[in-house]
Amino acid sequence: MSFFTDLAHQYIDGEWKAGSGSWDIIDFNPYDGEKLASITVATAEEIDQAYRAAQRAQEAWGATNPYTRRAVFERALRIVEEREAEITEAIVAELGGTLVKAGFELHLAKEFLREAVHLALAPQGRILPSPDDTKENRLYRVPVGVVGVISPFNFPFLLSLKSVAPAIALGNAVVLKPHQNAPVLGGSLVAKIFEEAGLPPGVLNVVITDIAEIGDALLEHPVPGVISFTGSDAVGRHVATVCAQTFKRCILELGGNSALIVLDDADVDYAVDAAVFSRFVHQGQVCMAANRILVDRSVRDEFTEKFVAKVKTLKVGDPADPSTHIGPLINSSQADGVSSLVAQTVQAGATALVHGTTDGNLVSPSVLTDLPEDSPVLRQEVFGPVAIILPFDGEEEAVRIANETPYGLSGAVHTGDTERGVRLAQRIRTGMIHINDGTVHDEPIVPFGGEKHSGVGRLNGESTVEAFTALKWISVQHGRSRFPF
Repeated sequence: MSFFTDLAHQYIDGEWKAGSGSWDIIDFNPYDGEKLASITVATAEEIDQAYRAAQRAQEAWGATNPYTRRAVFERALRIVEEREAEITEAIVAELGGTLVKAGFELHLAKEFLREAVHLALAPQGRILPSPDDTKENRLYRVPVGVVGVISPFNFPFLLSLKSVAPAIALGNAVVLKPHQNAPVLGGSLVAKIFEEAGLPPGVLNVVITDIAEIGDALLEHPVPGVISFTGSDAVGRHVATVCAQTFKRCILELGGNSALIVLDDADVDYAVDAAVFSRFVHQGQVCMAANRILVDRSVRDEFTEKFVAKVKTLKVGDPADPSTHIGPLINSSQADGVSSLVAQTVQAGATALVHGTTDGNLVSPSVLTDLPEDSPVLRQEVFGPVAIILPFDGEEEAVRIANETPYGLSGAVHTGDTERGVRLAQRIRTGMIHINDGTVHDEPIVPFGGEKHSGVGRLNGESTVEAFTALKWISVQHGRSRFPF
């Protein structure tokens, strides 16, 4: 597809060019194996070039009138709207995303661009009182300078924009490294949109590469003040360690093992619909997915019967087919890993109410129950179409099971009593939780982030302003201070 080959380049200091590495990243369609593009990797030297370009460009960009910056995002939004059909096709081709998933990602991407329009005008100063009558304390909110962004493969267009757009709107420059399985949607497409929207050269740079080539060069480089990373907790731990060693701030949006809890007074049919979507949207490759479905024993049989029946109606296949619910996993490693995990869990004593099969990267749904309490799968993130149903007796046990995980990203509680649901939700150690809804939600002005191994910091709205700016205190002495010597 020319869409991909046209964008198969690095974007550094306003120039499109090939990387100088000795090998190529091959961008494949995960459904049919078609080669979409070949991209020569960027080296550590090009990482340096990108950061230096960002550093040079940021000074003028940060001093640009916020109303001028805002206009760039208004144009970027119009470009996305005009090319929605083309971007949808790219999501299907590069990610194996279904048309439902593509619509979901594009909708949120546009919402976050709209929020970036407002964020350009968001930083506000304050004047604080002083115990000295002749002194004035001014508090300024200023750009951090340069931000490094590392985005994942599952929602790359959205999750790149989610950090890139606000960071730039707030006066920073950015170096973006997309995941090697989504180099165009997560990287060069974002650069192309902002280039056409009139963003000055150097303010956004995209480097397509891999740690096998660059090691920790992206993290250790002295220029960036903040690293925004979205990905696994294992890699996130390494990112945090390197950032701490080099005194960088880091924003970490990591994995999850969310619980969707169905209480005894829940609307079972509605809870089934919410649970099926929350577990199987984008093949389960979602950090907020409902890994564990906790059901009060009094409604367990009814819920399980209806849940299994609905799962069996899900169509697995070509993501370009509007009737497809579940497309391919991103690569064969993911597909093989999920299949092996299901087989091992069943061998260890779990019951498979539905046992999925694997055909290439297509993995059909599995529904497991009766897991031993020490089953490792209960405490890990499963990035694939595998649902786990766990019964509980009463709210205390529901809370205990929900919290028995190192993660704490999202969750949901289904109940006929809203305030009962809120009280239960307050006891779950998670960054986000939803009453009578699914677990997969993101909104531009609501703080998004996790607890425990699910991340550090928050994004969206005011939290994004905190993430990508710094406070600067400037005092003015209108009189004369007295010094002791």
